[in-house]
Amino acid sequence: MSKFQSEQIRNIVLVGHGAVGKTTLADQMLFKAGVGTRPGSVDDGTSLLDTDDEARQHHFSISAAMVHFEHHGMRINVIDTPGYPDFVGQVISAVCAAETALITINASAGIEANTRRTFELAGKAHLARIIVLNKLDQENIDFASLVTTIQESFGSNCIPLNVPCGAGANFKGVKSTLGAGNTPQNGYVVNPGVYTPSLMDAIVEADEELMERYLEGEELSADEIVGGINKAIALGTLIPIFCISAKNGIGVVELMDSIADFALTPGELVRHATADGGEDVPINTSPDAPLIAQVFKTRIDPFVSKMSFIRVLSGTLTKDSMVKDMRTGKGVKIHQLLDVQGGQVEAVDEAHAGDVVVVAKIDEFQVGDTLVGDRSVVLPNIKFPAPMIGLAVEPKSRNDQQKISGALHKIEEEDPTFRITRDPQTHEMVMRGMSDLHLQIVQERLHKRDKVDVVVHAPKVPYRETCAGKAEGSYRHKKQSGGSGQFAEVHMRVYPLPRDIDPETYFTRQQFESLREYHYDKDLNFAFLDCVSGGTVPNQFIPAVEKGVRERMEKGVLAGYHVQDVAVALFFGKDHPVDSNEAAFRTAGSHCFRDIFLQAKPCLLEPVMHLAVTAPSDHVGTLTSDLNTRRGRMEGMDPLPGNITVIQARAPLAELMTYARSLSSMTGGQGSYTMEFSHYEQVPPHEQQKIVAAAQMKHDEE
Repeated sequence: MSKFQSEQIRNIVLVGHGAVGKTTLADQMLFKAGVGTRPGSVDDGTSLLDTDDEARQHHFSISAAMVHFEHHGMRINVIDTPGYPDFVGQVISAVCAAETALITINASAGIEANTRRTFELAGKAHLARIIVLNKLDQENIDFASLVTTIQESFGSNCIPLNVPCGAGANFKGVKSTLGAGNTPQNGYVVNPGVYTPSLMDAIVEADEELMERYLEGEELSADEIVGGINKAIALGTLIPIFCISAKNGIGVVELMDSIADFALTPGELVRHATADGGEDVPINTSPDAPLIAQVFKTRIDPFVSKMSFIRVLSGTLTKDSMVKDMRTGKGVKIHQLLDVQGGQVEAVDEAHAGDVVVVAKIDEFQVGDTLVGDRSVVLPNIKFPAPMIGLAVEPKSRNDQQKISGALHKIEEEDPTFRITRDPQTHEMVMRGMSDLHLQIVQERLHKRDKVDVVVHAPKVPYRETCAGKAEGSYRHKKQSGGSGQFAEVHMRVYPLPRDIDPETYFTRQQFESLREYHYDKDLNFAFLDCVSGGTVPNQFIPAVEKGVRERMEKGVLAGYHVQDVAVALFFGKDHPVDSNEAAFRTAGSHCFRDIFLQAKPCLLEPVMHLAVTAPSDHVGTLTSDLNTRRGRMEGMDPLPGNITVIQARAPLAELMTYARSLSSMTGGQGSYTMEFSHYEQVPPHEQQKIVAAAQMKHDEE
C-alpha cells in the first residue's frame, strides 16, 4: 500500500436506494481495472462484494464491503453500502471513511426514498457528491425530465458531465458535455451542448479568477477546466451527473476516469478533531504527522475472528506498533495489518494517511474509536439512529441458552443499529433493530453462523403502577410452627409522590409528622419514611420493613408492574421479644404495602414517547390522522427542502409497537421516524381495565 502517496488515493463510497446496481457497478469497475477475468454478479452469487451468506441468499447488500483497484496511477478504494434503510448504520459508518460519495440512481425509477437520505447524509459529512444514473439501457426513460427532477430535488448545480448515446436497448455509449458546443444530436438522447453553459458557470463559480476571465470572454485551457471541475466538486458548486449501464459496462470506464481525475484526495476534505483542552484542531493528512485513525466498521469473520476496519487520517500506522485507544485510554499493540479485497485479505507492513486497513483479533476496538500515536485528540462520534423495532427473544432449546447471549453481542459489535437489552421489569431479553427485515436477517445470521435458533415475540410494554390517593393501614404477621415462631406488626401510610421534587425541602417534619429519616430513590421517585416514635418498631427491624416494601413494589400490586411515584411512611408497629426477626418484618412490610396500596386509588402508568416522523409532505394528512387514532398528540411540523415534512408528536408506546410497518405502508416506504422516551402518563380507565384483566387471567393460569 505504501507505493501510493496520499494524493494518489481516492476513497469513494457507493450509496443510494436498494436495487439501483451499486454492487454491480463496483464489480464492473473491478473487471474494467483488470481484477478478475469476468465481472462478478449479484444474481449468481459471484460478486466480490457480497461477503455474507445472507447477502448472497437475498441478492442484496446487508453490510458495507470494501474493494480496491488501480486506475490511471491512482489507488481507488470503493466501499459499497446497503441500499435499504434497514441497514443505514453501515452507510453512516462507511461515509466517515471516504471523501467522495457516488449517489447511484436507477434511471427508470428516478429519485427513491433512500436516494434523498443518502444524498443528505453525504452532504452533512461534507463529502464531494457525484450522481451516477444507472440502468440507462432500460426502456421508457426520459433523460431530460429525469435531470430536471434531480435539479428540482437536489439543486441546479446537478449537471450532466456526459449524456447517453441511444436509449433503452440502443444505449451504446456516452458523450461528454464539456466543450460540446452545438454538437448535432446524432443519436444522443439530448444535445450534449444543452448543458455546457450551465456546466461552465458551475466550474467558474468556484474560482473568482477563472470567473473574471470567463465573463470577459477569454477561452480557458483544458487543464484549467479540469482543475476547475475538481475545485467545483470539492466546494459543492458542481454535482456532476454521469450516465452508465453497470450491467453492460457502458459508461463505466468514463466514470472511472472521472473518479481518478475529480474525486477528492484525502487532503482535500478538511477533517477536525478535539484536543485535550476542548480545542477544535484540523487534521494534518501528511504521513509524517502524528497518527490519527478511526475504527469505522467491525466484522466478525468465522475464520479471521474479529476484524476492525480502520481509516488512517493522519500519520502512518505500522504493524507491531502501539496505538492508544482514546475511548478506553489504553495502549493496544497492532500485530498485523491487512489489505482487504472483498472477502480476501493480504498482509501489509504499513498504512499511510488516506489508507484503509484491517486489524484482526483485537477485541478492545469498537466502531467509532479514535486511535492515536503520541497525540491526544478525539474524532467526532459517529452518530447512529436509535433502533426502533423490538422483539423479545429467547433460545429455542436449552442447548442454546449458554450461546445466545454471546452470539447476539457479536452482532451488536458488528452493527451499531442493533441493540440487546434485558428489561429489568418484564425480565425479557429484547433485541432492537431498524425494521422487521433487519431483525429477520439477525435471526438468519444466528442460525447460520452461530448455530443458534431463537423464538421471538412482541415485547411487553413496561407499564408502571402508582397511586392517586392517600391511605393508611396495618398488617400483623404471625406464624407458629413449634419452637420459635414469627411475629411482626407494622402500621404504614401510602402517599402519591409528585415528580421533580427536591427531597431536602419536601421531606420535613411539617409535611410528615414524627419524621426521623428518609431514603429517596430518584429513579423510581420513591421514598421510605421512618416516622416511628417511642421505639414501637425496634430500629434494627426498620430496614427489613423497607426491604419488604421494595420487594412488593418490584413485583407490582395491581397488574404485576413496578410501582413508582409513591412515598411510604412507617409510623407504628409491635414486636415480640422472642419471635420477631428481620424475615417477619420484611414479610409484614410487603403485605402491609400491598393492602394499603389497593386502597390508595391505584392506577397504571404507560410510557409516552416523543416521535419525529419524516415523510413526503403529501402524506402529512394521512399520518396525522393515523397518529390521532393512536392517542397521539401533535406538537408541530417542520418543512424541509425537497417537499419533506418532519412531524413532531407524542404517543403512548403501546400504540407504536407496529408503527414502523404502518408508516412504511402509508408512505410507500418513504417515511422514517425516531422516537425516544418522554415520560410516564396515566393509562385511560378503559385501557387500564383491559390490562389489569389480562394480567389477572395470566396469574390465574399460572
